[in-house]
Amino acid sequence: MLRLVPLIFLVLIFPQTLSAGTPQVSVVSVNGPVSPVTSDYLRRNLKEAAIRGDSLLLIEMDTPGGLDSAMREIVIDILASPTPVAVFVAPSGARAASAGAVIALSADICAMAPGTNIGAAHPVSIGEKPDKVMEEKLVNDAEAYVEGIARKRGRNADIAKKMVRESISLSADKALEENIINLIATDRKDLFKKLEGRVIKRDGKDRALRLAGAEVKQHEMGTREKVLNTISNPNVAYVLMMLGLMGLFFELSNPGVILPGVIGGISLILAFFAFQTLPVSYAGVLLILLAIILFIAEIKVVSHGMLTVGGVIAMSLGSLMLFQSPEPYFRVSWGVILVTVLMTTLFFVFAVAKTIRRTVASRLPAGKDWLEKRG
Repeated sequence: MLRLVPLIFLVLIFPQTLSAGTPQVSVVSVNGPVSPVTSDYLRRNLKEAAIRGDSLLLIEMDTPGGLDSAMREIVIDILASPTPVAVFVAPSGARAASAGAVIALSADICAMAPGTNIGAAHPVSIGEKPDKVMEEKLVNDAEAYVEGIARKRGRNADIAKKMVRESISLSADKALEENIINLIATDRKDLFKKLEGRVIKRDGKDRALRLAGAEVKQHEMGTREKVLNTISNPNVAYVLMMLGLMGLFFELSNPGVILPGVIGGISLILAFFAFQTLPVSYAGVLLILLAIILFIAEIKVVSHGMLTVGGVIAMSLGSLMLFQSPEPYFRVSWGVILVTVLMTTLFFVFAVAKTIRRTVASRLPAGKDWLEKRG
C-alpha cells in the first residue's frame, strides 16, 4: 500500500506528466462578427496552446465578417503560432464571410462542413464613403494581402483574389475543387479522423498530425471577454448610451439622488468603450445630444410641445446615423431604435408635465396646499 503513495502524489501534483503521450486538442469558437474582443480571445488561446504544447488548435467558425484591424491581428497570430491551427466552418449552414474568409485562409488546415460557404471578402468602408481612388487603394491592398496568405498556405491565389476583387463566395464542394480548403468533414469527429496523419509544413519542415485518441478541450470566452463582447453589440452600446444620458439628466435635475447618476456614468463609460470597436458617426452623437438639450429646454421654455417634437426628430435621425455601415451587424436595429426613442420621449414628456404641473400649482392660490395633497 505504501508503494502507491508516490504514484498518487504524482497524479495529484503532476497530472500532465502521466498523460504526456496523449495528444491535446484545444477548440475555440468564433460565432458572430470579428471584433477586437475576438482577437484577444484567439490570441490568448493561441498562447496557452503553445505553452501546453497542444497538437492542434481548432477554430470552429460561423461569422459574417468584421473589422479589418481585428482580422489582421488574428491572421498575424495564426501565422506566428507554433501550434498548428485548423479552421472548421461548421455546422451546416454556417459561413466564413469577409474577414472570416481571410482568417480561414491563413490557417494550416481549412475545412468546411457540407452546406457552408466561404468568401465575399471585398473590403467595405465604414463611416463616410471614400472616393474612387481611395476605394481602389483599399481593394488593391486587400487583394495583395489575401494573395500573400493564400500562396503561403499553398491555396489557389487566383480564386482568393476574386473573393476580394469580385466578392465571390464558394460552397464547400466548390471551395475544395478550387483548392481553397483542404477537406470537407461532416462534424468534429469526422474532421479529426481525416486529419490523422496529414502532413503540414511548419518552419519549412513537414510535420504529421497525430490526433488519434486526442484529449479535446473546449475553451469558451472568459467572463471579461463575454461582457466586452456583449457590450460591443451596436444595439447594446446604443441602449447603454441612452441610459447614461437619461441617468445623468435625472441626477442633474434632482441633485442628491445619486443612484441615477452612478448608473448613468457607468453606462456611458461602457458605451464609450463599445464605440471604440464600432463605426460611430459623430453627427449621430451630436444629434442625440441635441435631442436631450431640446427635451431639457422644454422644461424651461413654453414652446407648446415644439421643442419636444424637435427632440424626437433629432433623436430619431441621430439614432439612424449613429453607426454608419453597410453591414447589418454594425447597425442598430429598427426595433431597438423605435422602442428606445419612444421610451425616452415618454420619459421626458412625463418630466416636462410634472414640472409644468408643479409650476402652475405653486402660482395658484393655495397651490402649495393642493400640491402637497396631490403629491
